[in-house]
Amino acid sequence: MTMMKPMSIPALLPKLAPLAFSNRPYSFSSSPSFASRAIYPRFVSPLSSPHRRTSLSLRAMSATSTATAPIAVGDKLPDATFAYLDEEGQVQTVSVADLTEGKKAVLFAVPGAFTPTCSQKHLPGFVEKADALRAKGIDTIACISVNDAFVMRAWGESLGVNDKVLLLSDGNLAFTQAIGVTLDLSDKPVGLGVRSRRYSLLAEDGVVKVLHLEEGGLFTSSGADDILKAL
Repeated sequence: MTMMKPMSIPALLPKLAPLAFSNRPYSFSSSPSFASRAIYPRFVSPLSSPHRRTSLSLRAMSATSTATAPIAVGDKLPDATFAYLDEEGQVQTVSVADLTEGKKAVLFAVPGAFTPTCSQKHLPGFVEKADALRAKGIDTIACISVNDAFVMRAWGESLGVNDKVLLLSDGNLAFTQAIGVTLDLSDKPVGLGVRSRRYSLLAEDGVVKVLHLEEGGLFTSSGADDILKAL
């Protein structure tokens, strides 16, 4: 049997060189030390790649640039369409312009129908003070939530709201997003998702004259008494 003669490193190099130019994930270098590392795969972390860092940075900038600043006193309310159920249980719609044009309107929002603070304090307070608000010249009193119109109707019936306050559904968050008051509760275990921050405002002919915007769902300054004091 013929014995194969061991090959030296210099003799192996011509046979290994083609690997450096194949489609396999190998790295080739022309530096003096390439013989010790040329045939080992080179792992490049995606997080260390400059292209990856650029992509993450662009996404972060995009998320920041699309945020809408909350509405402020002196701003014109953007037009949007709300839904509600009439006395026959039929779905009807009403626009911001319908509610505010040529009128004094009080609009207030709650994070969710049937939730404790909204049901025990916020909405009942406006129901109780509805006559006092109208005596001060308020033409429209409306409660806005991202719940659907059917939930809003059931909520109103459970609290005996009747015609004291108009309960409006902003189910697609069109108005809530337009005035920059979304509240992301997706990390909460009760599955609330994206809601509206709590607020109350007074608008005259569609222009915001008074605004009480709460932090998240807190209830400290957006009640009916707070609006009455500002009139």
